[in-house]
Amino acid sequence: MSKDIILIIGANGQLGSVLIKELQTIHGIHKVIASDVYSVPNFEGIFELLDATDKAAIHEIVKQYSVTQIYHLAAILSAKGEEQPLWTWDLNMKMMLNVFEVARLTAINKVFFPSSIAVFGDQAPLENTPQSAFLNPATVYGISKAAGENWAQYYFTNYGLDIRSIRYPGVIGYQSMPGGGTTDYAVDIYHSAVKKETYGCFLSADTKLPMVFMADAIRATVELMEAPKENIKTRTAYNIGAMSFNPGEIFAEIKKVYPTFEVEYQPDFRQDIANKWPKSIDDSEARNDWNWEPKYNLKLMTALMLEKLEDKYNTIKSK
Repeated sequence: MSKDIILIIGANGQLGSVLIKELQTIHGIHKVIASDVYSVPNFEGIFELLDATDKAAIHEIVKQYSVTQIYHLAAILSAKGEEQPLWTWDLNMKMMLNVFEVARLTAINKVFFPSSIAVFGDQAPLENTPQSAFLNPATVYGISKAAGENWAQYYFTNYGLDIRSIRYPGVIGYQSMPGGGTTDYAVDIYHSAVKKETYGCFLSADTKLPMVFMADAIRATVELMEAPKENIKTRTAYNIGAMSFNPGEIFAEIKKVYPTFEVEYQPDFRQDIANKWPKSIDDSEARNDWNWEPKYNLKLMTALMLEKLEDKYNTIKSK
């Protein structure tokens, strides 16, 4: 069993709520401390209320539990962030720098900081976007993530702090609802299909974006964090790719199972954001450095998403 003590900040989010369980399995349920600004009922394990804008509060939890690794997942996402850009910048940067500073000043040996394809803008190639593409993000969320990547490299170069990061594409999972991102349609559409509702899609049918199934996203995160330090050559954030598709293609796949399912395309402000994001990702550096390889494609993911959501809604109906 691992000797590490893990603190997850932002544990109630789409990624964190699944990552908790995986890390509890790996490290032991009493070696993973989940934290967020609000608690969830019937949580299994250790949970602490934590506002990551309070550096002293982070430091206190790190001391109390002798934390050795931090996964900092808390952030305001792309679509929601555009509603209040200055607040989003202030919040995202303050939380991140608080985590980095606490890690620098304590016995933390590793930090995970998630980045995003939102760091890319219209100056990056849209197809097979390379690791080293020029970053000119179009959203404040993307700007904060691009800045975070450079801070991560700075803390590694100047202080030796082992910060690791992934530029996530859209993450699709059945475990929870997403939290205000531009790729949220690819989760919402499955819920509508299972509930037998027409889905109003906020992107056009041909808007191709890179995506990753939650199981692959979690595995990528764990594999990166478990890789030997000498293998980590990129100290900003690694591109990872898995699959790329548009709303029309995911609709067609769902229709094979739900023939009467319908989608109405109603593009809104998120369309402008998506138009500036990559359509596919070159993740050769992640594959070379720590052997990243996705396991799920659109067909496999759709089958599992529909199965799990059917079980979920049937359970709700039976109560």
